[in-house]
Amino acid sequence: MPPDSFYTYHPDGVSFSSSQATAIKTIYAPLCGTDALSIKSAITPFLSGDIKIDKFHYLTKPASREDLRFPLRDFFVYIAGKGVFSLTSESSPDSASVDIGPLWHKLKRIYKAAGLEIIAINFVPATGENVELMQVTVKNISKKSITFTPTSAVALFGRSLANKHDHEHVTALLNQAQQVPEGVLMQSTMAFNEEGHRPSHGVYYVYGCQDKAAGPLGSFPTVDSFYGDGGSMLRPQAVYENQKPPRLRPAALLGKEVVGALRFKETTLSPGQSQSYVVAIGIGTDEPQTREIFNRFNTSAKFTQALDANKKYWLDKISSIDFKTGDMNFNSWMRWVTLQPVLRRIFGCSFLPDHDYGKGGRGWRDIWQDLLSLILIEPHLVRQDLINNCAGIRIDGSNATIIGSRPGEFLADRNAISRVWMDHGAWPFLTMLLYIDQSGDFDILLQKQSYFRDPQLSRTHDKDIGWVSQYGNKLLDKKGHTYEGTILEHLLVQHLTQFFNVGEHNIIRLEGADWNDGLDMAASRGESVAFTSFYGGNLLKMAELLESMATIKGTIKIRVMRELLILLDTLSEKVNYDDYHAKQNHLFGKYFHSVQPALSGETVEVTIKDLVRDLRAKGNWIFAHIRRQEKVQFKEGSKIFEWYNGYYDNQAQQVEGLHGNTVRMTLTGQVFSIMSGMASHEEIKRIILSVDKFLKDKELGGYRLNTDFGVRHYLDLGRAFGFAYGTKENGAFFSHMNVMYATGLYQRGFAREGFAVLQSIYRMACDGQRSKIYPGIPEYFDAEGRGMYHYLTGSASWLVLTQLTHVFGVRGINGDLMLAPQLVKEEFNKKAKASVSCQFAGKRLTVEYHNPQKIDAGKYAIKEVTIDGKTIAFKQISQDKICLPRTSLVKDVLIKVILG
Repeated sequence: MPPDSFYTYHPDGVSFSSSQATAIKTIYAPLCGTDALSIKSAITPFLSGDIKIDKFHYLTKPASREDLRFPLRDFFVYIAGKGVFSLTSESSPDSASVDIGPLWHKLKRIYKAAGLEIIAINFVPATGENVELMQVTVKNISKKSITFTPTSAVALFGRSLANKHDHEHVTALLNQAQQVPEGVLMQSTMAFNEEGHRPSHGVYYVYGCQDKAAGPLGSFPTVDSFYGDGGSMLRPQAVYENQKPPRLRPAALLGKEVVGALRFKETTLSPGQSQSYVVAIGIGTDEPQTREIFNRFNTSAKFTQALDANKKYWLDKISSIDFKTGDMNFNSWMRWVTLQPVLRRIFGCSFLPDHDYGKGGRGWRDIWQDLLSLILIEPHLVRQDLINNCAGIRIDGSNATIIGSRPGEFLADRNAISRVWMDHGAWPFLTMLLYIDQSGDFDILLQKQSYFRDPQLSRTHDKDIGWVSQYGNKLLDKKGHTYEGTILEHLLVQHLTQFFNVGEHNIIRLEGADWNDGLDMAASRGESVAFTSFYGGNLLKMAELLESMATIKGTIKIRVMRELLILLDTLSEKVNYDDYHAKQNHLFGKYFHSVQPALSGETVEVTIKDLVRDLRAKGNWIFAHIRRQEKVQFKEGSKIFEWYNGYYDNQAQQVEGLHGNTVRMTLTGQVFSIMSGMASHEEIKRIILSVDKFLKDKELGGYRLNTDFGVRHYLDLGRAFGFAYGTKENGAFFSHMNVMYATGLYQRGFAREGFAVLQSIYRMACDGQRSKIYPGIPEYFDAEGRGMYHYLTGSASWLVLTQLTHVFGVRGINGDLMLAPQLVKEEFNKKAKASVSCQFAGKRLTVEYHNPQKIDAGKYAIKEVTIDGKTIAFKQISQDKICLPRTSLVKDVLIKVILG
């Protein structure tokens, strides 16, 4: 990064400082506890944001991006004759800066004329308490003594997300505030919901103390008492008029909006002297518990001890994978990216200011893609998750779209919309394949699991009007028993149903959308070429996996439900794959009819050999069909550009190509033709030229999701094209698809081109003047280069996966360790070294590559390998790819690899 970097990393290689960030109202960082049931916060350099546990328990008012312009937390210093100085004051301090680490936030503001330095440190303990802690330190930096009156303030909300706009005033009438020695306590008489009111559980509080656990002098517990009729959080009358904290009569504490405003005793500081205050914003089951929690942190010493424990916890977490290249800033940036999948597990896809559309939880695609990196970061946690997640698969190949809070709990769409995403069936196998390669655990394929059942039938084409909730969400057989099939059977159902679920061009139907949620208006006649190629590649990889299982485990036969033989048509009644009508009839008329509303419960044996033959026949047919039908060519002068069409719209018209004078192209259509293995080496070269020509932005350097289609809207394809071009799914620099593009390029041996794509993301993210985000990868960059929807994005999982398994080439193959580096020469440091530390086979590995001649990727060979200094023999797969047996990794080791 340039010398005038937006932020500067500290010596620990992860925390950083920034003064420029304090000029941006809408930049934010996350704070949270260690699991999904803990406090989740957003915090800005103006201490804006919000604090909550879930959609029903918001300690403070829910905040979207624009709400960040208004303060939430503050600390006021009143000095007679000089005025009021605070952490969020609209009057500019002489200097301001933030220091941020995982997961803590430090804000410093200096007012030279007043002789004040005010510092606030915020974090959520890593020990399980549902509280956000803030320590404020006021220091006298003048040469004279200063006498001041301090007041801390946090506006409480204490109710549901829905109440921000639904009955906000009415629900405030339920509030009951208390003035207690530690500060302000709040609870509601009930949880307001016109569909059924419920008792309210839990109490919200803002407590505070000075050094040595001395409590506040008093409090201003309501907006009336603190803001006054003419004030606000920015200029509360109680502070600016230096009012004494009142002891409100009981009636004045009922039915009011509550503020946790705490007045501390007047203090005099000599030059260089400082005074610290601890403020706790939390939720508890009752008043005694709130005191018990607060007493754990009510001195500066206790606060510091908890902060140190917090830093250690999160540093250990992000150190699970540690990259060291020649670019120190890139190494630090990747540590934040490594943290992001863990944040997704805690926050889900909601609860940060950009993610205001969510109500908590994660969707189907999210859980599988987040597991990609968690397999690498926290491998010991994922096996049962993989098995549990398969309980969300329906017998028609679709799936539940919302994951519940308990293992194996699934719900229909949160908006009660019957909708199917056609790509959902492809992700579980991708994740399972990575897990098996990393672990060698083929046995997981034979584990049993139930299928999801609700009123939806035949991929939402039919509905079971006789279904009632008492049936439960597990598929039954005709005898009323819960049916359980193997994990392998679940994966087969997802892929075989989709093979037959085609439209008029013999391409898998787009249905409600694919990965691109914005393509949601072509359910009748839309088709996704992009994901058809993905499914085709999966079918071929599944065949390879089964052959490996037969060789390694000696598995010759497996049992599957009898009805699956209908889809394994090469073993029974062969269908003409070129006839899309025949395929549709086979799926809807035969298979769906046989498995709905219940299965027979009977199973049959199928040989691995026959199953492999069927899967290969289907996968190869898909590849041949797309190659024959879907190539797009565009001629510009003497140059010919060629790529693959990605979609058909709801009029069954090809989406990509030349439309009038406009070239229409999607990155998605190219990514999966490459990743799946369908595009040939020469075709990939032509795709790269086309992507660089039509999708690469000349100014910002990134790759757009699609060209400008030149339409106001595209009602025959999706809502995406109603968005301004360069935002969201309409031509933004979508990180997820960009990373997958790089992944595909690395997988196919185009390391130099893959490196360029990853660098474009890194450079856009680190250009803080434009991106206006802290380190990490956002969901997308808009047309101006601003990072949007930061932190909670599946692109982080893909970037960690790509960097470890393809750039550094450290990955499993049937449980053994493969080393296949594709580091370009710029990625080695001045000593010609690059290394990564990670988990594999339950051991901590450090793999250190030495490239003394600085040879580029694709040209070097692996010459020598040592483990802890001892030269070892290895299995050479190709010149730059070797395999080490899992049994050779008996302890934590340093593996050195000499390239030449």
